[in-house]
Amino acid sequence: MATFLYRIGRGAFRRRWLVTLLWAVILGTAGAGAATAPAAGDDGTSFMPGIEAQRAFDLIGERFPGSDADGADARIVFIAPDGEKVTAAGHRAAIDAFVATAGDGPQVASAVSPFTANAVSEDASTAYATVTYEVSSGDLTEAGRTALETAVDEARDSGLTVEVGGSALSSQPAAGGAAEAVGVGLAAVVLLITFGSLAAAGLPLLTAVVGVGISMGAILALGSALGLSMTTGTLASMLGLAVGIDYALFVVSRYREERENGHEPREAAGLAVGTAGSAVVFAGLTVVIALAGLSVVGVPMLTKMGLSAAGAVVVGVLVALTLVPALLGMWPNAVLSRKARRRGVAAVRHTDGAGNGGSRWARFVLRRPVAVLLACVAGLGVLALPATDLQLGMPGAEAKPVSTTERRAYDALAEGFGPGFNGPLTVVADVKGASDPEAAATTVADAIRDTDGVVSVSPPRFNAEGDTALFSAVPATAPNDERTKDLVQTIRAERGGLEDETGATFEVTGSTAMNIDVAQALQDALVPYLSVIVVLSLLLLMLVFRSVLVPVKAAVGFLLSVLASLGAVVAVFQWGWGAGLLGVEQTGPIMSLMPIFLVGIVFGLAMDYEVFLVSRMREAYVHGERPAQAVVSGFRHSARVVVAAAVIMIAVFSGFVGSGESMIKTIGFGLAVAVLFDAFVVRMAFVPAVLALLGDKAWWLPRRLDRLLPRVDVEGTGLTGRSAPAGEDRSAREPVRT
Repeated sequence: MATFLYRIGRGAFRRRWLVTLLWAVILGTAGAGAATAPAAGDDGTSFMPGIEAQRAFDLIGERFPGSDADGADARIVFIAPDGEKVTAAGHRAAIDAFVATAGDGPQVASAVSPFTANAVSEDASTAYATVTYEVSSGDLTEAGRTALETAVDEARDSGLTVEVGGSALSSQPAAGGAAEAVGVGLAAVVLLITFGSLAAAGLPLLTAVVGVGISMGAILALGSALGLSMTTGTLASMLGLAVGIDYALFVVSRYREERENGHEPREAAGLAVGTAGSAVVFAGLTVVIALAGLSVVGVPMLTKMGLSAAGAVVVGVLVALTLVPALLGMWPNAVLSRKARRRGVAAVRHTDGAGNGGSRWARFVLRRPVAVLLACVAGLGVLALPATDLQLGMPGAEAKPVSTTERRAYDALAEGFGPGFNGPLTVVADVKGASDPEAAATTVADAIRDTDGVVSVSPPRFNAEGDTALFSAVPATAPNDERTKDLVQTIRAERGGLEDETGATFEVTGSTAMNIDVAQALQDALVPYLSVIVVLSLLLLMLVFRSVLVPVKAAVGFLLSVLASLGAVVAVFQWGWGAGLLGVEQTGPIMSLMPIFLVGIVFGLAMDYEVFLVSRMREAYVHGERPAQAVVSGFRHSARVVVAAAVIMIAVFSGFVGSGESMIKTIGFGLAVAVLFDAFVVRMAFVPAVLALLGDKAWWLPRRLDRLLPRVDVEGTGLTGRSAPAGEDRSAREPVRT
């Protein structure tokens, strides 16, 4: 592995113009594809094959052809001025005029007046009209949206307060450019402090931006064909930017180190890619495995998000291995420190690092490993406690800022019609086996109406064949209330008795039931998925480090950091601790997709730091250093760069906390605190403490297993013979430009 990557680094350095041109062509092609591709449609956020709500949804589409259960809709809420009623002649005329105008709009299937649908609140202060469309929200034309907006504006001119809910005019979150700009700006400051060179700071930023540009271009180009949403692209850019900067950072840092050890530029580039590049490959591989593994959960959106982000990571790895050494070849001395450029590279050699902050910290931990270990475990354990109260859901309009019309429409309907009105349950009754289908459907509806927690049930509506009935049930509680979840389970529990009594069966669906089922399925999948990736980490790290106990230690550290980050997410977004500081206006259940996605990403990032830090310890150990001294050497060479990489990731992820999309905000916060815990607590304290206690046993591997595992040479042992300084390797000379 190290020898192969060494050749890639040298080759990219020598053919720098060709490599740079190829990446420029790829970037241009991706950009052109994104510019000419049609807009992406709906990504099916809540759909998950196999759950009851999805089966019922599919049955509605089968038995009620042409109903287009997935069509866009708009719920227009009319609120009369204080002391007035919507039933007053002037207000009623304005509402009727709206219904007539909206009904004539393009792609409209129907527009139902509140006065014919009994959609007026008891105090007549609020009413709503429903507009349904023949197509999904992603296929709704601009003309259709404009026609609805014009009708709404005319209704507002009458003196009514008019708010719009539903999917037809649902506001989309910003693409995240501001968040990315903040992250890049903070990363630039960290890189400049770390390297003390504008060129060394700018190169990782430049290559990371190139990688993200290619990834986002590909996602936008394929978005329509594959159903990739803006959320999918935002998450891919978030990860691509973070790992792209970090991977380039490690290669540039190792290049500077090899140059200061006296190697010629081309040789230093080869050694940097052969050693740090090996760690980049395996670190990237762990992230890709974790993200691609999300596809086994069975949620289409999660699969798209995982594979898209994995693709961005792959691009980041390839850029770090090829474009970074190519650019180093163009300016081989520019990335060096001022001291190295001023005094000459060969005059700047590494000392034993006695005064290095990383080595001093390592010696501090080695002197008191038990105390440090206990402090880490206790601290992260306390932070993880809120995770035991984790509640999953799918926040809707109630999670949007109050500045949006969707949130105001949600609040107005909850106030006028009750909190459960925003999340009605759709019940589809299959009465094929009933002797009297109408009586059977009525019995089912009556039984559900009599269930505690149900406010009202609509009359059953039959399909053309008369073998299926459809009706809605309004809960007394809000969609994300735990009592609503209990109500859905209670209604389903009544199915057996009603089937015996009537010969008919039924299933519960609708957005509320769909979100409940998806959340439950994902919660059930969380522990198995966590187990799978822990096993994968054990196998992969066993291959990398030729050790049994180092991978076990890494897996335990990962579990500590991921549970602590989940606990922090619950404390802020569910319990509301400090929520106002992050702009969280509505606390409640955590987005159901978020924890399992967070686990996958944190696994990959945790293994990143494990590979980068411990590979230097392994390198020192196999070159003859004692275990304790190997730990110090690893920290002397890697601690500063790992800390800088972690700070960069925290900065990038924190930038997305300001997103208007609740899932992006939650994941941004979760990833930021996860990197904080993993890099600064687990890798910087827990890892050296455990290695200090294990000593030589940390690197033990059974002989039989040692023979079975292939050797990948992450520590660069195969390059030892090639590591002669510049004066001993004339063939490696290369012209130097500043």
